[in-house]
Amino acid sequence: MATWPADYNGSWTLASSVARTGVGLHRGASVSVTLRPSERAGYHVRWAEAPASSEPVTLSPAQVRDSQLCTTLDLGERRLATVEHLLAALAGTGLSHVELEVSGPEVPLLDGSALGWVEAIDAAGFAPAATSRRPGPRLTAPITRHRGSSVITATPAEGFQVVGVIDFPQGAIGRQQLAISLTPERFVEEIAPARTFGFREQVDQLRAAGLIQGGGLDNALVCDGEHWLNPPLRFVDEPVRHKLLDLIGDLALVGFPQAQVLVYRGSHGLHTDLAAALADLSPFLR
Repeated sequence: MATWPADYNGSWTLASSVARTGVGLHRGASVSVTLRPSERAGYHVRWAEAPASSEPVTLSPAQVRDSQLCTTLDLGERRLATVEHLLAALAGTGLSHVELEVSGPEVPLLDGSALGWVEAIDAAGFAPAATSRRPGPRLTAPITRHRGSSVITATPAEGFQVVGVIDFPQGAIGRQQLAISLTPERFVEEIAPARTFGFREQVDQLRAAGLIQGGGLDNALVCDGEHWLNPPLRFVDEPVRHKLLDLIGDLALVGFPQAQVLVYRGSHGLHTDLAAALADLSPFLR
């Protein structure tokens, strides 16, 4: 396993290219993504079939669109869905300069966590980037956003801390909470392996709506009331850890703030609301 950066202050890219292929969660088609070194700060997407001379699209929070059960980017004439686990792996491990070459409309789900992407990054290795990292937002006052009974708050702090709280009526999940001062090593060990989860009673409804065509017991935990259909869990509180994984991925494009971010009953839409507010505090995003 790699020696990960100590914090999120350095500028890092990949030492070599690495690719992963897998099934997309919603369409169920085989798709691939190649991670490549980049000299430019940020994350950039190139379509695999585009001419080599074409310029990649630089990702930004303004491209994020509300979509059911995942985060989707609007990249001009095309969209790229289910980006949150890959973006969490890039930002969470400390990478600041990366180009992505994508073959389809979704990012592969792999095992439903960010672990496969972390392993790919580990295989490629780290190298110092040619330019400086984009600075993360710095808050001067708390920011709070609500969606119904869900709430997310960012409060100024010395580093990047995340606190997640979930509360489900299903006995297998119930109420869980986790607080962590994030570093690349702690992300890799404590957050990245946490898999996405869903509920047995929702599976048929979602598939009838054309969603989760690629979902299965090998890439998602499925809760059936008081128990899981596909144990064992990787952590006793794996669901709340996965919620924090989604949060980290949804904040990746704006940059990690110098803040404690607390989210109660989070969702991609709620995370995106906070990211939009944080983007207003970032000089390079204005």
